[in-house]
Amino acid sequence: MVRVPEESELEQIEDALVDGDVAYQRGTAQAALRHRDFRILYFGTFSSNIGTWMQNVVLGAYAWTLTHNAGYVGLVFFAQLGPLLFLSTFGGLLADVVDRRRFLVGSQLAQLAFSFALAGVAASSHPSEALIVVAVFAVGIANALGAPGLSAILPTLVPREDMPGAVALASVQMNLSRVIGPVIGGLLYVRFSAASVFAVNAVTYLFAVIGLLWARYPRRIDARVEERGVARLLSGVRIARRDPILSYVIVTLFSFSFLSLAFVGLMPKIAATNLGIDPKSVAYGVLYASFGFGAAAGAISVGTVFTRVRKTTLLRPAFASFAVVLAVFGMMHSAPLSFAVAAVLGYAYFVVITALSTLLQSKVENHERGRVMALWIMGFGGTVPLGVLVGGWLSQQVTTISVVIVGGAVWALVLAVWSNAHALHEKGAPDV
Repeated sequence: MVRVPEESELEQIEDALVDGDVAYQRGTAQAALRHRDFRILYFGTFSSNIGTWMQNVVLGAYAWTLTHNAGYVGLVFFAQLGPLLFLSTFGGLLADVVDRRRFLVGSQLAQLAFSFALAGVAASSHPSEALIVVAVFAVGIANALGAPGLSAILPTLVPREDMPGAVALASVQMNLSRVIGPVIGGLLYVRFSAASVFAVNAVTYLFAVIGLLWARYPRRIDARVEERGVARLLSGVRIARRDPILSYVIVTLFSFSFLSLAFVGLMPKIAATNLGIDPKSVAYGVLYASFGFGAAAGAISVGTVFTRVRKTTLLRPAFASFAVVLAVFGMMHSAPLSFAVAAVLGYAYFVVITALSTLLQSKVENHERGRVMALWIMGFGGTVPLGVLVGGWLSQQVTTISVVIVGGAVWALVLAVWSNAHALHEKGAPDV
C-alpha cells in the first residue's frame, strides 16, 4: 500500500522545492517561517504592532509634556495596559469557546475606532486630560479581550517541534516593532503632532485584520469548560495551579512585571530628569528604540544562538544580567551612554521573557492555550502598568526616581536565585 503524505509533510516538500532543499534545523526561527499561515499572520500583526508602538511611545511623552506629572503618565499607561490585568481571563475564555476569527477581527476594528477617537481628542486646541484617559482605556479594553486569542493562535500555526522558533519570532516581532515604531512615532510627533501619530496607528490595525482573514487556522477550538460563573473565568488559574512549571512561570512573570519593570512606563521621567532628554524629541524616540533593538536581539538569540541551550539554564544568568544593567541604567546621568545601556537592558530583559514564554507554550495543551495565555498576558502586559502606577506615585514621594528603578533590580536578583534549572527539571520542565 502506498502511504499518502500528511499535510505537514507536503508542506515540508513544498518548502524544499521552493527553497532549493536547503537544510535547516527544526525548532529555529527559520523553521517557523517556512509555514505559510504563520508568515501571513506574523507579518500582518507585525505591521499593526509597529503602529501600536508608535502610539505607545508618543502617548507617554505626550502625557508628560501635557502635565509634567509622573502620576498622570502612570495613569495613562495604566489605562492603556491595565485592562489586561482584569479582562484577559475573560478574553482567554472567549478565545477557547467562540469563533476566533470573528472575535479577533472585531477586537482589532474596535481598537481602530477608539484610536481615531483618541486622535480627535488630542487634535483639539485644549485637550481634555480625562477624555485622553477614557479613550486610551477603551483601546486597552479591546486589546485585553483580543490579545489572549491572538497569542494562542500563532504557536498553533507551526508543528510542535517548531514552536520554540515561533515563540522566539513572536518576541522578535514585538521588539522590532519597539525599534521601528518609536523612531517613526518620534519623527512624526516632532514634525506634526501626537494626534497624527494616533491616527496613523489606527490605520495600521487593518494589517492585522487582513492577516486574520487571510490565514488558515482553526476558528473554533470548542474547549469543554466544566466550571460556571467565576470559576469558569478562572479556569486558567486551575490549569496553571495543577502544573508546577506553569505555576512557576506565571508567579515569576507577575512578580517580575510588578516589581522590576516600572521603568518601561516611566521612561519619559527617566529621560527628562536623569538624562536631560526632552520626551518630545527624536533623541527620546531613539532611546526607546535602543531598548527595543536590544530586546529584539535578545529574542532572536533565544531562537538562534541559544536554540540548543535549555531555557531553564538561561534564566538565572539572564535575570542576574538584567538586575545589574537595570541598576546602572537607573543611576546613570549620561545621555550618550544611556542608548547603549538601554540596548543591553532590553537584551537581558527579553532573553528572560522569551525563555519563560517558550517554557509556557511548550507545556500547555492546545485546547487550554487561550485560558493559560490570558494569565501570561495579565502578567506580561497587565501587571506592568500596575507597577508603573505605584512606581509613578513613589517617584513623587522620594527624592529621585532612581530609588524605584534600583528597587526593581534587587527583586530581579531574587528571581535569579529562585530560578534553579535543576529544580525546574525535577518539576517537569520541558527539554526546550
